Amino acid sequence: MAQLEIIALDAAQTQARMPELAELLHACVHDGASIHFVQPFPIEQAAAFWRDKTLPGVAGGGRVLLAALADGELAGSAQLDCDTPPNQPHRAEVCKLMVHPRHRRLGLARALMAELEVQARQRGRSLLTLDTASGDKAEPLYLSLGYQEAGRIPGYAWDGRGEKLQATTLMYKAL
Repeated sequence: MAQLEIIALDAAQTQARMPELAELLHACVHDGASIHFVQPFPIEQAAAFWRDKTLPGVAGGGRVLLAALADGELAGSAQLDCDTPPNQPHRAEVCKLMVHPRHRRLGLARALMAELEVQARQRGRSLLTLDTASGDKAEPLYLSLGYQEAGRIPGYAWDGRGEKLQATTLMYKAL
């Protein structure tokens, strides 16, 4: 059994794990994850996401990046976006929950979500929001963790293969 650990990465650690993060995102998208990317999805595009979109937020303190490690290997990640407008200092958005296909069914998604809640509370956040592809396997996970459905938006985004528009489910949880 692998030793599992959830840690928050700072900017230097994020930079150091950039190749692993890119591979994680690349593997998840190619496994069908609907996390805002469409195939074909080259590894360079995955690396650019972490470098250009995630790293600046982590460095600036507005984004928490969690890493799930299995025997020291990056097995999953999740993000908490706390860079909210001045009238929403109590809220944060859960983003990009992903577990590498070879590490699924180990409880990593639940562990990542539990730690995101800890991180949110430490930052004075009492409301978490997220969106997920309607009907996706993550939707029942979020419901089981106490998230409530706020509504669905039809035709919100292309699926991961760019074949059809899919609905998204907006969810929230009061902490």
